[in-house]
Amino acid sequence: MSSLLKDTDTAILLVSCRDQPGIVAALSDFLFQNEGNIVDIDQHVDIENGSFFMRVEWEIEGFAVPRDEITAALAPLVEKYDLNCSLSFSDITPRVALFITRDNHCVYDLLSRHESGELRMEVPLIISNREDLQSIADRFRIPFHHLPITKENKIEQEKRQIELLRENQIDLIILARYMQILSPLMTEAFPNRIINIHHSFLPAFPGARPYHSAHKRGVKLVGATSHYVTEDLDEGPIIAQGVTPVSHSDSVHDFVRKGRALEQSVLSRAVWLHLNRRTLVDSNRTVVFG
Repeated sequence: MSSLLKDTDTAILLVSCRDQPGIVAALSDFLFQNEGNIVDIDQHVDIENGSFFMRVEWEIEGFAVPRDEITAALAPLVEKYDLNCSLSFSDITPRVALFITRDNHCVYDLLSRHESGELRMEVPLIISNREDLQSIADRFRIPFHHLPITKENKIEQEKRQIELLRENQIDLIILARYMQILSPLMTEAFPNRIINIHHSFLPAFPGARPYHSAHKRGVKLVGATSHYVTEDLDEGPIIAQGVTPVSHSDSVHDFVRKGRALEQSVLSRAVWLHLNRRTLVDSNRTVVFG
């Protein structure tokens, strides 16, 4: 089934719990009894851990339970099966903050996809530790906040960032090549709501010039990884990854060009999945209902 219904508002329920008989039947019956038309449903059982995951999406129009009463109506099932649930609605557009530094390829790509309607989100602000890319914010008419960060002011600046994010009711933070390591102050304030992108050479090719290092080693693939940000640097739950071939005939410039294109596509894929409520975090892994 497809959830890409352009003119139909839907409710989306993400569920995780201990695997046990009857969950799918119970949730499906709940929707059926309340005249809910399911447009998309997917499930996964982690046999090793005995865990169950489910995503179900149904039309709001004609549903017998008002949207503000759905959570209460689900309570008996939540209690019976000890469900962890997250309910959202497709007509509520997530509010997104973009964090940037000097590289412009990812932020341009995200804003272009947003402008074209591919990424359904609102972008009320852009935050940067440098002023290099303010012209991008001006081009898309988005307020730009320059908050330079040093070792001495890092915590105070992150507190200011958090104030701005809360003032703007931000649902998701995207690190579009933001070249700063976030402290636990930030990651704890927005758990599983910060998405990062980086080249997949870590830890073999760390540092500011990974493609140059990879070129010297003669690698045959370059990659990119997008993940949720946690306190552990670059070790958060992975949402999307990609690779592209390279060869001895490629220059460093070719490595960088191919790598950046891959970063754009992988990051936009991860953002799309999150915006469309298709990710569930399980410990340090994700279940992705693609």
